[in-house]
Amino acid sequence: MINNLMYIELKTGYSDDDPAWIGYVKTSKSKKTIYFNDHAFQKNIGNYANYIDIENGNKYWISGLKKEESNRHWAGHGKIMIDRRAVNEYLSLIGEKELPLNLFEVVDIEDRFPENIKETGRIEKYFEPFIGGGALFFYLMSNYDVKESFIYDINSELIVVYKTIQNNPKQLINLLNEIKDEFIPKEHDERKEFYLDIRKSFNENLFNFDFENYSSDFIERAAQIIFMNKTCFNGLFRVNKKGEFNVPFGKYKNPKIFDADNLMAASFALKNTKIVQGSFLESEKLIDENSLVYLDPPYRPLSKSSSFTSYSKFDFNDDDQIELAEYYKRISKIGAKAILSNSDPKNTDENDNFFDDLYCDFTIDRIQAPRMISCNGNERKPVNEILVRNF
Repeated sequence: MINNLMYIELKTGYSDDDPAWIGYVKTSKSKKTIYFNDHAFQKNIGNYANYIDIENGNKYWISGLKKEESNRHWAGHGKIMIDRRAVNEYLSLIGEKELPLNLFEVVDIEDRFPENIKETGRIEKYFEPFIGGGALFFYLMSNYDVKESFIYDINSELIVVYKTIQNNPKQLINLLNEIKDEFIPKEHDERKEFYLDIRKSFNENLFNFDFENYSSDFIERAAQIIFMNKTCFNGLFRVNKKGEFNVPFGKYKNPKIFDADNLMAASFALKNTKIVQGSFLESEKLIDENSLVYLDPPYRPLSKSSSFTSYSKFDFNDDDQIELAEYYKRISKIGAKAILSNSDPKNTDENDNFFDDLYCDFTIDRIQAPRMISCNGNERKPVNEILVRNF
């Protein structure tokens, strides 16, 4: 991995007054994936954004630093957040002795892994019971010596994709190529019809599909999922209570359906990983004192309107958050190192102590996330997330 100091600016939902950071990013050897603040970004073709967050679909501008002018667009305003560790290097770059605090805000963007792991670069057993997009998993597999790895998710469709990438990446790429070659030349209305046909087939096969036993059927279903994710509205994965995919067609001029190199790299990372469809509770029986556990559950919504993005038919409500906290306490007692991330309810209600009470026996860090609360333009403010640690 290559470690560079770069400029990162969120573009989705903003004009030129975007939230922005200067900090250290890690770039994969292929230079196609960038990691920053527990997020992974891949190349994106566009006029105003050149990278996309692989988990939430937000678009970003990521570039090297300018020496003699602002990194922001000339029409942009707002402070740029800069990693405290990067201040001296940045000042040396621009030839100044101190930062103009009216333009910058110094923040702490740091690696919060256990010291022994940072020192040795070795992880005996790694568990991620809510794998989702797997940004941290793929980062660790590329940068650390991970002896055993276990990933879980309640979403059976997501597990279909991971198992297919693990077992048959080349066949998956071939099928995606066929889909792409048929889809791309079509006009908008034909593309929409093609998308709806894929979605219909996907939903019709749901109730007869064998999710328990891996077979060649997984390849077609995984290809359908990846295709729909790249061509549906806003890159959402949303299903109804029956488990049927119900996201409408998106309007993209030239969507990138897949990245063959990235799929092959992901297959290599997953090669010896145990992949399980099931609740986070399934992982507990294998966790011991040599384990590092990262928990990234469905975030507790900051408002009623923000809860629609759930990616499975299974809700994750406050009772589930409480059950997860009890699980966290149990694995902590046996000596596992555990990190948990979630939304910070204090973003919208300073008196909401839900997580502070649940995790009062542990360290709770509040970190600024690379996104903003979407409210009216004059009141947008940075979003904090919580990071709970038992070490």
